[in-house]
Amino acid sequence: MFLVSGPELVIAQVRSGIVGSFPSLNARPVSQLDEWLHQITEETAGCEAPFAVNMIVHKSNARLEEDLAVLEKWKVPLVITSLGANAELNQAVHGWGGLVLHDVIDDRFARKAVDKGADGLIAVAAGAGGHAGRLSPFALVQEIRSWFDGPLALSGSIANGPAILAAQALGADFAYIGTPWIATEEARAVQGYKDAIVAGSASDIVYSNLFTGVHGNYLRPSIVAAGLDPDNLPEGDRNQMNFGSGGNTAAKAWKDIWGAGQGIGAVEAVESVAARTERLEREYQEALARLRARTGMA
Repeated sequence: MFLVSGPELVIAQVRSGIVGSFPSLNARPVSQLDEWLHQITEETAGCEAPFAVNMIVHKSNARLEEDLAVLEKWKVPLVITSLGANAELNQAVHGWGGLVLHDVIDDRFARKAVDKGADGLIAVAAGAGGHAGRLSPFALVQEIRSWFDGPLALSGSIANGPAILAAQALGADFAYIGTPWIATEEARAVQGYKDAIVAGSASDIVYSNLFTGVHGNYLRPSIVAAGLDPDNLPEGDRNQMNFGSGGNTAAKAWKDIWGAGQGIGAVEAVESVAARTERLEREYQEALARLRARTGMA
């Protein structure tokens, strides 16, 4: 949700009863991060759901320590880390009473994250928007659940109620949803980005490591608009990973090259966060009722 999620989206999500999050680097400069956290903290006070801040724990993120200090000031309840597990960061978050969930794309990274003090994991499976793994959610959750019984979220093409139910059936505690929130009224995405998600399908998603050095899923129309051939993209250089400035190419991720997951076919309109949340809840309950009817469950 780089450049897409801000206070408006997070506040609307939390008020709708779900966890809302945003990358700390969306707030620029650091002083804006302080302002955003002040606003979010005040306007979600008394809500049952917490909010979260995503942090890139990679050497290219020169703001990591500064941002962490701002998060400590506001006692952010949930911190989501990616691209590098960090024991010192985890200890700092625990020091103010917060919890850490870490993005992982395979079992090896999951074990490292837990060893370094992560409280929970986000299994980023094939089909997730933005930086994503290659593994099937069936394989990824199965391997993690063979040894880890802590909080586990699943990410990857989850865009409707039945997919949330499926994530639970696999063994995840939570569904981690990104792309559908881009096509909401509260998101900071440009209208063309929102419209492309509504118009697109799974076949419009291109998996490439060109733009940041790490493989991710992107919208084909945005790649074409940047003057590139989505079917003949060169390989990126993993030794030149760059996230804080939007990547390594002239066409910047995520400003010009739009991230999106394979579940976009379920997004049929741009609507408010409240409407989308209500839709997901209704679809989930309907899917659960169908399952019970088919299996004779009480």
